[in-house]
Order: sequence, then structure tokens, then C-alpha cells
Amino acid sequence: MNGFYDDEKIEERKMEHIKIILNENVDYNVTTWLEYIHLIHNSLPEINFDEIDTKINFLGKVFDHPILIDSMTGGTRLAKSINKSLAEIACKYNIPISCGSQKAGILNDNFIDSYKIIRDVCQDGFVIGNIGGHDLTKDPEVILGKVISMIDADAVAIHLNPLQEALQHESNVAFQGVIDAIKKAVESTDNPIIVKETGGGISLEVAKVLESIGVAAINVAGAGGTSWAAVEAYRSRLKKDDLMSNVGETFWDWGIPTAASLMEVASSVNIPIVASGGIRTGIHIVKSLVLGASLAGLAQPFLKAYFNGEDKLENYMKQLIYEVKTAMFLVGAEDIKSLKENVDYIVTGDLLEWLRQRGLFRRRI
Repeated sequence: MNGFYDDEKIEERKMEHIKIILNENVDYNVTTWLEYIHLIHNSLPEINFDEIDTKINFLGKVFDHPILIDSMTGGTRLAKSINKSLAEIACKYNIPISCGSQKAGILNDNFIDSYKIIRDVCQDGFVIGNIGGHDLTKDPEVILGKVISMIDADAVAIHLNPLQEALQHESNVAFQGVIDAIKKAVESTDNPIIVKETGGGISLEVAKVLESIGVAAINVAGAGGTSWAAVEAYRSRLKKDDLMSNVGETFWDWGIPTAASLMEVASSVNIPIVASGGIRTGIHIVKSLVLGASLAGLAQPFLKAYFNGEDKLENYMKQLIYEVKTAMFLVGAEDIKSLKENVDYIVTGDLLEWLRQRGLFRRRI
């Protein structure tokens, strides 16, 4: 971890992540498996499109749409501009927003503004803080307090990224004690604690552990979107490190596909779930809700839209909302409650075989 605490090194690493995600193909080669979920088309929906209600209750707060602007960035001057625009969209459309890992802001006050801008812009919005589970092991109560106070967080996402940590040059692979640290974090605050993966997905076994220690919600962040193994492979190439670049390529597609992870978690816990990992369209969002999610989180698509211009960012948000309403219209769901309770689906392909081998296949999970 030499040099990690140096301002320039932190900013360099964060900028490398942004540039690689924007300029290189870092998506998983495997898909989310949401294509194996088939919603039943309703030719007689008996509802009015303009009256479709997309409001959703998540962690005691009502949002206008089942969409989360998921964790992206912080710790650079550019990140401040990105987070400002994302916060404006979140506030305008009354949806929650989660900031990138706040470790850089905890290590150095110079980076706090790149996170705090979210709260400055979205004063009445629902802002989710973010810190790594392995970063909490030394002093969970103190670190969590800093995360919350930095942005006046309404909730905190504790991220799990063992794959990325095993592959990046600034790695911290000391993951022993993470469960206890999360438990202490939960006990030390009234703020809801969300635990999220970063592309590897969450299994039903892990979900049960998280629920048992008091976690308020789980963000599955499955395989099918951005591969952080791929991102770190590209970074290793930049550093002429053939060994770690090759290892990154080997683990490029490691993880549980998003649909499989979502169905595993939904079948095993009774706390709210966020579906993320390769969510790109309104159809993906609606399928995720039918499978048990309360929200769908998107990151990379919003980041790319931002760099195409402010109008593209808002247009993408409008497109997602219209797609969600259209999909709801075509299955005859007038609101999220009826979508989750009354809409059936068919499972096919690799996902069906996964569910069978995991002992989870039923008519509805």
C-alpha cells in the first residue's frame, strides 16, 4: 500500500478508474442472465398508461421511481463535477443516490468536497454514504461516524470487493473480521446499513449472514455489468505489470450473474434488496422488481451519459422512466405493488439450471 496516502496517488488511481471505464471495454463477457427472465405480455392491460404509479418505499422513504444512482466516484477534482450533476438529477427526480467510496475523504480532508457536493446540491434528498467492509475492521464506530458526518448520510453502503482488492496494486486483502465490523457498525448507528457487492454478486449464504447481523438492505451488485477485474487488468497494463494483468484477465468473468444473485437473495432474506450489476434499461428494472428487488441501481450508464453532456444525462433518466412505465403497462401493472405481487414470469436457460442445482426452483421464487 505504499503511496496510497499520497494525494497525487489517490487522485491518479481514481482518474485511472474513470478513464478506463469510459474508454475501454470492461464489461463482463457473461451477461446478467436477466434475458432468461420472460415477463408475460398482457394484450388487455386494462390500465391507463398516464396513471401508472412508479413510487416505491425504500428504508422508510418514498421515492418517485425505483431507481438508484449507484456508487461511482469521489476523491478527484473531476469527481466533484460528476457528483454535482448526478446529485441534481437525483434531487430533480426524487430518487436516492449513493456516493463512491469515501475512504479518500477519510484519509485526506482535501477530497471531502468531492463527496460533500452531493449533499450540498441535494439538501433534502436521500444520500447514501459508502465505505469498504475491510476498511471498517480497525475502528468501525469511528470510521462509520466520519462517513456519515462527511455528507450527512441518510444511510451507509458498506461495500464488499474482495476480487478487486486481490487484483489492484493498492490492495488491502485483510478481510478477516469484516462480519464483526459490519455488526458493530450496525449497532453503532440508527442510520440504515446497506451491504453491497461490487460486481461479484451476493449468494444466499452470505445474504443470510448479513440479515442475521442486522443489515437493513442488500445490494446484490452481480456479474454482468462493469468487471472490476477487467478494470484492474487494464491498470496493470498501464503499469507494465504483465503478471497482474494476466491474473485480471483470468478473473474477468468471476462472479454470480445478477439475476441469479437477486433470486438467491430474494429467496433467503426478508429485508429490502437492490438489484445492480449490468442494469441498463427499464425492462431490466421491471424484471428486477418482479424478482424481488425494491430498487435497481445503475452506475456506469449514468457516468457515460454525464460525459456526453448534461442533456444526455437527463435524457437517459427520462428514457429509463418511460421504459419502466412501458414495461409495467405491457404486463398490466398500475403500480409497483401490483407489479411485485401479480406479475408472473418464466425462467429459462442457464438461470433455470442454476436455480435447480441450488435447490431454489419454484413457480415463483
